[in-house]
Amino acid sequence: MSFLKLTAKRIVVFGLANKKSIAYAIARALLDEGAEVILVVRSEERRATASKLFPGCRVFLCDVEEEANIVALKNAIATDPGGPIHGIVHSLAFANYAAGMKPFHLTGKADFLQAMDISCFSLISIANHFRDLLAPQASVVTISISTTRMAAENYGYMAPVKAALESSLCFLAKSFSEFSEVRFNAVCPGLLKTSASAGIPGYVDSYLFAEKVIPRRRGLQTREAADLAVFLLSERASGINAQSLVVDAGMAINYFDREIVRRANRE
Repeated sequence: MSFLKLTAKRIVVFGLANKKSIAYAIARALLDEGAEVILVVRSEERRATASKLFPGCRVFLCDVEEEANIVALKNAIATDPGGPIHGIVHSLAFANYAAGMKPFHLTGKADFLQAMDISCFSLISIANHFRDLLAPQASVVTISISTTRMAAENYGYMAPVKAALESSLCFLAKSFSEFSEVRFNAVCPGLLKTSASAGIPGYVDSYLFAEKVIPRRRGLQTREAADLAVFLLSERASGINAQSLVVDAGMAINYFDREIVRRANRE
């Protein structure tokens, strides 16, 4: 038996876009562990991609910006035989960078609220509507970022949105504790080469800088963040609840690396 004991466990994975998505890496690792993966994507185009990447998995469509879609998804999965849901992966985020980056104080209200709705409230809504389908000791894992306290100009208002997402974990864990032992945790990766990051202005320069700061001198791999998510989904992580776990290959401890400081002072 696998150490993680995920064989035949049913896990719903939200947010797969393509092969570079962290949701892809999580789904692939879950299948390797013998889990049953149910994929949820936003559009017909992504459903076609998901079906090609994972021909043995069922793929459902759901745009979480409309709460009625989450209810319809829950009902569709509820009528599907197979038993309770043992885990949910919430790998959903959206920010409108179409107009380019602006100083934070110029953030538009509509853009901020849309990002909050898709990136944060959707976790609360999914948990609420799926609660009756979840096994008593199920695990819910969301994807955040390594720190929400660093003012990365090219990430803009998404850091406060991710901070709200992480804050929601303790409230969800507390409210669900009234009737279950469902756990809520976040994986908080450093910079990754994903499809989502490609849409962030100036991200490549930030990623190259991260490669220099990380002690091992190579970037964090998407698989490394996915492996942490898979662990949190397993019963081996049963004692971890309402936590945000950073996986950044040590980047946060190395900003004052001697060579980096020397290069900065020479400029």
